Amino acid sequence: MSNTWILVANASAAHLYANYGPKKGLQKLKEFKHNASRGKALDLVSDRPGHYKGHGNGHGSFTPATDPKQNEAQHFALELAKELDHGRTANCYQRLILVASAPFMGLINGNLDHQVRALVSDSFEKDYTKASKKQLTRHLESCIYL
Repeated sequence: MSNTWILVANASAAHLYANYGPKKGLQKLKEFKHNASRGKALDLVSDRPGHYKGHGNGHGSFTPATDPKQNEAQHFALELAKELDHGRTANCYQRLILVASAPFMGLINGNLDHQVRALVSDSFEKDYTKASKKQLTRHLESCIYL
């Protein structure tokens, strides 16, 4: 019987569960927190944007290339992708189910190695990070026998 990992995530928190076969339920393996994604954008940058002198009497300020909150979410997605790749190389799972909020799902998929992506059997664009294990089981019963 193959082991299944289930990653339930949003931009600031994630839970990694495992299912070891039918009638075995879910077991929480790990919990991730990324508090920087919850911070205000102003608190994530070190100082004010730079200024430049425009033509005539005008002036302006430089804007960052990426939004600071988006940058933090990207770092968290990369951290989760590395964890999934580490589990794959250690042969901890043979099947992966991704459950993430809609904007964060794209970040996770963008950071997954092609070998990990090949193990993804199902993905749901929902934020179930606050769902209990019983509620999560109900949501996943369509794709896994728990």
